[in-house]
Amino acid sequence: MNKISSELEKARKYERERLAAPEKYPVFHVTAPVGWINDPNGFSLYQGEYHLFYQYHPYDNHWGPMHWGHCKTVDFIRWDRLPCALAPDMDYDGQGCFSGSAIEHEGKHILMYTGVKETEKQDGTRETFQTQSIAIGDGISYEKLEENPVICTDLLPEGSVKADFRDPKIWWEKGNFYAAVGGMDQKEGGQILLFSSRNIVEWKLEGVLDRNQNRYGTMWECPDFFDLHGRKILLVSAVAMQAEKTEFHNGNNSIYFVGTCDEEKNFRRGEAHEIDCGLDFYAPQTLETEDGRRIMIGWMHSWDNDLTPDGTAWNGMMTIPRELGLKGDRLIQNPVRELENYRRNKVVYRDVVLTCDGGERELYGINGRILDMTVEIQKGNYREFQISLAANQKNCTLLVHDKDRGMLRLDRTWSGMTHDLTAVRTIPWEKQDESKMKFRILMDRFSVEIFVNDGELAMSTVIYTDLSAQGIYFSCDGTAEFSVIKYDVDVPSPEYKI
Repeated sequence: MNKISSELEKARKYERERLAAPEKYPVFHVTAPVGWINDPNGFSLYQGEYHLFYQYHPYDNHWGPMHWGHCKTVDFIRWDRLPCALAPDMDYDGQGCFSGSAIEHEGKHILMYTGVKETEKQDGTRETFQTQSIAIGDGISYEKLEENPVICTDLLPEGSVKADFRDPKIWWEKGNFYAAVGGMDQKEGGQILLFSSRNIVEWKLEGVLDRNQNRYGTMWECPDFFDLHGRKILLVSAVAMQAEKTEFHNGNNSIYFVGTCDEEKNFRRGEAHEIDCGLDFYAPQTLETEDGRRIMIGWMHSWDNDLTPDGTAWNGMMTIPRELGLKGDRLIQNPVRELENYRRNKVVYRDVVLTCDGGERELYGINGRILDMTVEIQKGNYREFQISLAANQKNCTLLVHDKDRGMLRLDRTWSGMTHDLTAVRTIPWEKQDESKMKFRILMDRFSVEIFVNDGELAMSTVIYTDLSAQGIYFSCDGTAEFSVIKYDVDVPSPEYKI
């Protein structure tokens, strides 16, 4: 590999020198060693290990000039930190190495990413160009091609916005490379463009894979396009969406379409649905494992709600990687099965009877902030059943089953927030038997992820409640019978591998 640039070496040195103590980080969720992260990038299998890159600004815990941070795993739970992989050090990416993807091909690890360049016009205004580039490496170091950028704005369809053309998702199929790239049409809003290449250097436009038609937000970014159980799935992250009843409340929303695709890559899709109904989820990306599973990971954060306390060395984390399935036209999401290998200290309660006159119920051994817990309501006559998480006398985060209204509510109002930020998400839940509910709850110091009825629904939220708040309490305004199985999650601290 060529000698790395001074900008990249600077970033690598900075992150090495500023690692915090292990207890300052989540245990089994990816975060950066220092600084800001957002979108997952380059989620891929390479030489028997799973690599994850991410949008990264090492020098501040707020968004800035984008680098690519890097980590890897063999099981999606224990992640080793690797040195920063890309820095904005070329003319075509000097204002940022934006999101992209990766594949293994003929023994090489191929990264495809968006380079951002700003130029000053004669009138003093600045103009932004986004193009697509390639870097090839060995799992540690990556060299940008001399031919970069390989896809320029001159290939865009007429009417496309040159400043909004980003986040390529690359794959290999039947002797060709393909890339789905997010974009925006001046009249019809977000679009996903499809390109092909025989050699990763020379690309041509195949057409428009899908177009927003001004229906779901404006710009469509961070696309993913894959097969799942004989269907085609398109993921997009839609900018500036308006809420519709109980869906699409996050402003920037990650949505999915289930459909079909013919040999000419014409995608015919069904209705749009939210991927995650919580408060913090964006820009998901998937890969296929060696055993054929489709695994998805997302950014557990919100562009509009930054809860990270002042003085924190890092900002932003990823979700637990999730195994995807289909039930009709709906995605099913569950934590990767490898998490079970790290579960310890099993605590079980069967057929617990809860009544309204008993107040909040605490069960011995059911507490903590690093855990995998399943709560199953077998029957009940109540209007609301409530689980208080990360709780003490001052703080809690609530999960509420509102049976009368047929709703679920996730509420972090009392989680220790000190700013006027979005704290509640309420979503409909219509089941034939509302008395039976199953919640799998993952907690990892600063986050809560909830999977309802074996993955039919997912809700993710970030919390920065003081870690001394370890309590878990149950209550209802009638009667309920439920069971709990709770495990601690014990994962060794990640290594920093240079």
